[in-house]
Amino acid sequence: MRAVLCTKLGSPQDLTIEEIAAPVPGADEVVVAVRACGVNFPDLLVVQGKYQAQPPLPFSPGGDFSGVVERTGARAADFSPGDRVCGNVGTGAFREKIAVPAAQLTRLPDQVDMTLAGSFLTTYGTSLYALRERGALQSGQSLLVLGAGGGVGLAAVEIGVSLGARVIAAASSDEKLAAAQRAGAHEIVKYPANLSERAQQKEFGAVLKQTAGSAGFDVIYDPVGGGYSDPALRSIGWQGRYLVVGFAAGAIPSIPLNLVLLKGCQIVGVIWGASWQHDIDIKASIHSELVRMLAGGQIRPHVAAVLPLERAADALRMLAERQVVGKIVLRP
Repeated sequence: MRAVLCTKLGSPQDLTIEEIAAPVPGADEVVVAVRACGVNFPDLLVVQGKYQAQPPLPFSPGGDFSGVVERTGARAADFSPGDRVCGNVGTGAFREKIAVPAAQLTRLPDQVDMTLAGSFLTTYGTSLYALRERGALQSGQSLLVLGAGGGVGLAAVEIGVSLGARVIAAASSDEKLAAAQRAGAHEIVKYPANLSERAQQKEFGAVLKQTAGSAGFDVIYDPVGGGYSDPALRSIGWQGRYLVVGFAAGAIPSIPLNLVLLKGCQIVGVIWGASWQHDIDIKASIHSELVRMLAGGQIRPHVAAVLPLERAADALRMLAERQVVGKIVLRP
């Protein structure tokens, strides 16, 4: 079978497509013939050697996938060949077949599109866990989403709307803001351009304060980091929750702790993948809920492009260059 392999850390262009042996299921495992696999920012980081958890070389990147059960182990009685499923693994999805513990799979209803199902568990799982479990977002509260045009940002917009929040989306381009509006954002804010970094921060902060009003934002969702984190934090409301989701901008911001004291707010770290190690049931619970939401039309992942497996390197390059609105999906 074919697999995308990372044999050395560095550039996505160093990835290769190779023929490897098809997997054999262990007693508790299921072999899935992959139909679609979503491309996420952590996939880029793990190839570059910058992710917090690094698998041994060689490995296949890729976490999200959907597919059809092909073989089952002796103790994987909950699934049968032909079942439609989706799942999320740390790495290993960019290949034609994958062996997965049965407990990590979620059954797909017949009406759920395989491409969408393969695209969404990382981004929507992160967003639902962040906003509801870590951010305690309530109906009627205000939510600011930074980086709202990317996969995880658009997911946060949709999840925020589904939870009844007033959602304000911030992004860098008209195209990304239009996608956020289609996802349900009530208001949009465009990052300032063609100014010095200090001037951009000042202008962005002024716009956010005007948008938030005197009450400030109840929850801020930040998967970007960089220079806009400080002005965003300054716009948070009393006892608000600032969710640190990632650093897509590359720079890790320094936060003046006096702001946290003056606002009485919380800065909350969100590590969706690590949460599974501390709560063994949360992954299955949230994945099942997300599949129900997808089947019921409450969420609709935005897939910008579907590419063949051979173009995995191109997909990661496009992600690195911030050319993607929504998600790219690879199809073996």
